[in-house]
Amino acid sequence: MTSFMAEVIGTMLLILLGDGVVANCVLGKTKGNNSGLMVIATGWAIAVAVPAFIFGSFSGAHFNPALTIALAAIGKFPGSQVLPYIIAQFIGAIIGATLVYLMYLPHWDATDDADAKLAVFCTGPAIRNKATNFVSEVIGTFVLVFGILGLGLQKTADGVGTLYVGLLILVIGVSLGGTTGYAINPARDLGPRIAHALLPIPKKRDSDWEYSWIPVLGPIVGGLLAAIIFKGLF
Repeated sequence: MTSFMAEVIGTMLLILLGDGVVANCVLGKTKGNNSGLMVIATGWAIAVAVPAFIFGSFSGAHFNPALTIALAAIGKFPGSQVLPYIIAQFIGAIIGATLVYLMYLPHWDATDDADAKLAVFCTGPAIRNKATNFVSEVIGTFVLVFGILGLGLQKTADGVGTLYVGLLILVIGVSLGGTTGYAINPARDLGPRIAHALLPIPKKRDSDWEYSWIPVLGPIVGGLLAAIIFKGLF
């Protein structure tokens, strides 16, 4: 298992399970229809933790360009590996989103709300304001990266640190996810957004490219700020 393949498959699983829980909650005639934020936030937390448990020893389980870039910026990850990791993460994200499309194939036709179909794949703001939406993504990703770095300082039994990261994702979702849907990961948002644009989803809307830069640049800025401040403190 190479680190590249670990990032591809790990990110694929993350998106399959993460976008999958959204599909289960928002698409028509599913068993989980209208389950709400707690189900989505819990699903996403576990969606991050499961592949991290599997692939952490192979690649470090980044699955997130913002984390990869942040770690490289403070010397905790080789700069030469940043681009291969990001490519792997986007490949995995697009594959994962495509599998969600196939998993819920009959339910796209059973859903009239085109916004809900888009929400399966990517994030969008509750109140559209580019400045505040950007700040939300910066803050959410700051907490993610600062939290991961901080948890990494703690001495824990094998696997416990990964469990803590899952809980970190959960609290970000329930505490900070109400504004933009907490992308906190450029690959998680842009990869599935590309899949939404390309897949033959019935009665879909546009992929909201006007907004798409916010869940890409916001997380990168937030991750870099967290890493730089963390390094200065510790």
